[in-house]
Amino acid sequence: MELTGRVTANAKVTETKTGKKVTNFSIAINDRYKTKEGELKEVVTFVNCAYWLNTGIAPYLTKGALVEVAGRIGVNACVNAAGEAKGALTFQVSKIKLHGKSNAVEKQNVPVATAVAEPADDLPF
Repeated sequence: MELTGRVTANAKVTETKTGKKVTNFSIAINDRYKTKEGELKEVVTFVNCAYWLNTGIAPYLTKGALVEVAGRIGVNACVNAAGEAKGALTFQVSKIKLHGKSNAVEKQNVPVATAVAEPADDLPF
């Protein structure tokens, strides 16, 4: 299965008790549709992802980055301390494609011109 979405927070690398490292991150998948009345609705689905193959990808999985992931989907269900049933979609990632950063991140990295050089008066022509 393949999913495309934006990373919700910077990825974190954790280590299991056996010493195996995993890169954990979440993505948000946005979906839009029109109701029978013509009203535009937006639904956001959050998926918790785990990538076991290479932790070197973690610095590139930053908040807002657009990613495409392939792998196997699953679900976690539990009852919290308040007695409420909770569930979460999980995704065991086997392949990641980076499609770019968020517009906010790209705008922050744009260098600002500090000074404009004056043209020289002694041009050779």
